[in-house]
Amino acid sequence: MPERQLQTIIPSHPTADGDGVRIRRVAMFDQPATDPFLMIDELSSDNPEDFIGGFPPHPHRGMETLTYLRHGSLEHQDHTGNRGMIHSGGAQWMSAGRGIIHSEMPAREMQKLHGFQLWVNLPAREKMLAPKYRDVPAEQIPRIQGNGWQAHVVAGHWQIGHESVNGPLNDLAADAAYMDLEIDAGQTATLTVPAEQRIIALVYQGQLKTQPLAAEKSLLVFTDGETLKLSAVTDTKLILLRGQPIGEKIVHYGPFVMNSPEEIRQAITDYQSGNF
Repeated sequence: MPERQLQTIIPSHPTADGDGVRIRRVAMFDQPATDPFLMIDELSSDNPEDFIGGFPPHPHRGMETLTYLRHGSLEHQDHTGNRGMIHSGGAQWMSAGRGIIHSEMPAREMQKLHGFQLWVNLPAREKMLAPKYRDVPAEQIPRIQGNGWQAHVVAGHWQIGHESVNGPLNDLAADAAYMDLEIDAGQTATLTVPAEQRIIALVYQGQLKTQPLAAEKSLLVFTDGETLKLSAVTDTKLILLRGQPIGEKIVHYGPFVMNSPEEIRQAITDYQSGNF
């Protein structure tokens, strides 16, 4: 199959969530070309007022989150008894399944936060399974490097250049994979990828050589193919995502992601009646 090419550019937008946390968001609920990915937020500030309120207890159903920190500390707690703190370079994975109520709170003394939260859709057959949680400290996340690039492999299997490595998270929905990739100016990273999977990239610093050029903080969606070449115009950092399209109808309401309006109404009823 041919080399993957840029198909679509989706800009991110500034917004706020939780208790006033300032973020940049790319929402993909109505984008079949990004299936199985639903949303990705970047949290980046050196002003504690932008993030110290965190994300107090709130519900989810029908999706997964993967939170990855480049800098800072974040504590997860949920109503099933899970609790975990990650620090710079670490990750947290949560599958909401049939329902979970959780909070994500930054360390009170923290002066800087930079990280990302990804939402991955669950297929219909998995939306009502029991919730799951796992945290991964930075020392468990492999770091690999090649000629002009380096990467932290958070989830799934990746083959980049002559390097082939598995991240510590290997049971995400839709066989999703996640990598934090840095490419030096004028250098190229070449990846071998499954032809049937979706590949998208959030460029959070710098610029890749694409036609047309994409602004910083944009999400890039690529066509099908077995190889992907990423060439950097400037020193560039990006979150690279890969996953198997699910191809099911998505009905989204706040923190709930289901397949029909009836299922959304049931999720709201279950949450309000304490049946999560």
